Amino acid sequence: MSRAESPIRQTRAGAVRGARAGDVMSWKGIPFAAPPTGERRFRRPQPPTPWHELRDATAFGAMAPQHVLKSMEVDSSVPLSEDCLTLNVWAPTGAVGKPVMVWIHGGGYFAGSTAQRFYDATVLAGEGDVVVVTLNYRLGILGFVDFSSLTPSAGPAFGHGFEANVGLRDQIAGLHWVQQNIAAFGGDPGNVTLFGESAGGASVIALMASPLTSGLFHRAIAQSAPVTSVYGPERAATVADRFLDIVGIEPGDAHRLRELDPFDLVDAGAELVHEVSGAVPGTLAMAPVIDGEVVPEYPLTAFREGRVPRLPLIIGTNHDESSFFKLMRSPLLPITSDKVEQMFAEIAADNPGSPGFDEAGARITSAYPSYPRRRTPSEVSRDAGFRMPSIWLAEAYSRHAPTWMYRFDHATPLLRVTGIGATHAAELAYVFGSFAPRGRDIVFGLGGRAEALAVAGRMRGRWIAFARGGAPELSGAADDASAAPATPAAAAAQTAALLWPPYDVAARPTLIIDRDDRVENDPDGEIREAWGPEILAFR
Repeated sequence: MSRAESPIRQTRAGAVRGARAGDVMSWKGIPFAAPPTGERRFRRPQPPTPWHELRDATAFGAMAPQHVLKSMEVDSSVPLSEDCLTLNVWAPTGAVGKPVMVWIHGGGYFAGSTAQRFYDATVLAGEGDVVVVTLNYRLGILGFVDFSSLTPSAGPAFGHGFEANVGLRDQIAGLHWVQQNIAAFGGDPGNVTLFGESAGGASVIALMASPLTSGLFHRAIAQSAPVTSVYGPERAATVADRFLDIVGIEPGDAHRLRELDPFDLVDAGAELVHEVSGAVPGTLAMAPVIDGEVVPEYPLTAFREGRVPRLPLIIGTNHDESSFFKLMRSPLLPITSDKVEQMFAEIAADNPGSPGFDEAGARITSAYPSYPRRRTPSEVSRDAGFRMPSIWLAEAYSRHAPTWMYRFDHATPLLRVTGIGATHAAELAYVFGSFAPRGRDIVFGLGGRAEALAVAGRMRGRWIAFARGGAPELSGAADDASAAPATPAAAAAQTAALLWPPYDVAARPTLIIDRDDRVENDPDGEIREAWGPEILAFR
């Protein structure tokens, strides 16, 4: 391909000019919807306003209004604005008809941005020969609190009241943009993999269960997804009412929510988050809700009953998810024994008279030999929030469609010594190949960079193989093999390490991603059995 390849691409709304870095082209800050401001606040996204001049697409669009954490690693030049519905595209030079990977970022539904350093897709696109799209969506009060109970439901297309799940609707609008425009960037709209982490991973699961996404993507990856953090309409109405109390607005005056400064909504939303998660540990104030349209039923129910498209799925969690929440003093997970006990008490209260729920806490915690000493309360909350919901979903879905399960265990020497381990979001740099430059990444303070790069190469290779339409298996020698195996037994072991069998409820094969990949059948099976039925699924 000529070095003179044009960085200009034509979208349905107008032309954009991107930039080139080596063998990868990128276009950033492309609007996929109109600004969700004024009367559009709390309503479904509308098509982008066309532009007639060539639009510069070399800088990220604005972040959704939020409290920006230092750990997010976002360039300070990226603004915050309610006008945030933009996406970014990375593509190999000369791309034509390449597989497409669409990323949904995490952040507890109230934080995050595609501008975070971890989501730079230059390596993923170039190494994988794929087109990568990352998209922003509305967060917090503006995206994941359902005020539709306060006013008449919205009418066709635009409506007159509030609508539910507008953050998910933004993601769906981004997927429609991909179908309509990605061919111009070298992508194949008929081969789209949707992937995401944390709230983004749970969004992937919710969108798989949504009737509004038919044909918009063809396989999915859910990383560290709190898939059971979806709530019913009654609970959603209670949260909305409480937020009105916080901002001092009567239900009959709910239209005034459109007049408030978005950053005042963010401040009040932080109070709501702490209050809800404090009162009912393990629950979220802001999350998808059952609305009869975007999310017609609990996703886990839809997966169990086979009422979702039968798309190939990778799902998994990290070994030490909860250490991040403990380090950040986040209220989202119950990481002390008293909060864990409160969580189980709330579960029992939510299910009066149901067999098995009253004694669930004692049964489950007894499976953790050191409980409540050491880090076991955090381990219980890890399994409540991430590990068990992912297993339940894999159990359900593997009966209907190809499903692969993993556990990410790799940690650098510094993260092991500090007890942080393979924490929540630790795998992001591995998937994207977005480690900070040598000497600037604190996680390698005690070394381990070469090993991490080898692990990352294998993990990325599996994700790419999957996106290409195959099984997430590797071919040839492992990335970190410096020489051919010395013995036939070693060769057989190396070959086995490259394979990853689909999940099934008989053997429960799980890929353990670490210094050396391996497959374990039903890891921590005693703990899984202690948890029993899906007691956290429908809160």
